[in-house]
Amino acid sequence: MRLETRARSGILRTFWNAAKAYFAHDDPLVATANLVALVVLWNQPFYPLYVYWSVGTDIAPTFYTFLSTPFFLAVPAVGRANGRAGRALLPIAGIGNTVLSAEVFGVASGVEMFLLPCVLLGFVLFRPGERIIAIAIAAVGMLAFTVLHGRYGAPVHIYSAEEYAGFLKMNALSAGTLTAFIGLLVMNLINPPAKR
Repeated sequence: MRLETRARSGILRTFWNAAKAYFAHDDPLVATANLVALVVLWNQPFYPLYVYWSVGTDIAPTFYTFLSTPFFLAVPAVGRANGRAGRALLPIAGIGNTVLSAEVFGVASGVEMFLLPCVLLGFVLFRPGERIIAIAIAAVGMLAFTVLHGRYGAPVHIYSAEEYAGFLKMNALSAGTLTAFIGLLVMNLINPPAKR
């Protein structure tokens, strides 16, 4: 039993060290993009449970959101090959996931609120000399809302008014928390904590 526990602990430690190495980067902006990607990846498996608790028992449509998982997972690898491309991939994957989710759940779910942290990422992950990339990504996020809002057609599953109210509350809390988390990361980039 102890050997089995030690073996499991060793596997977990090996996995943890590999994950830390994969998401680490010397460039603080790439490291920030990687950390946000990790937070999104960490939350994705729980999304069906969030919907179950906040909305209702019909969680089958949530599995469409896993189509974006490979893109978020690729952010550190792309960032290692090209830091600028890795930083750009994160908000683009977020915009794509948001558009897909709006198509699947409908705009009444409030899922389009996730375009806000995507636009914010478009601005904060790029240096002044890369402003054109930041503006382009932010424009894509804003266009996704202004052009597509109300034009998705019928969602995969139509929820009740009460369920959509739960969806709206859940997505407002989630998008707000993600935006605040990004703000905290940016604050640490601007004013790094003093070393003791």
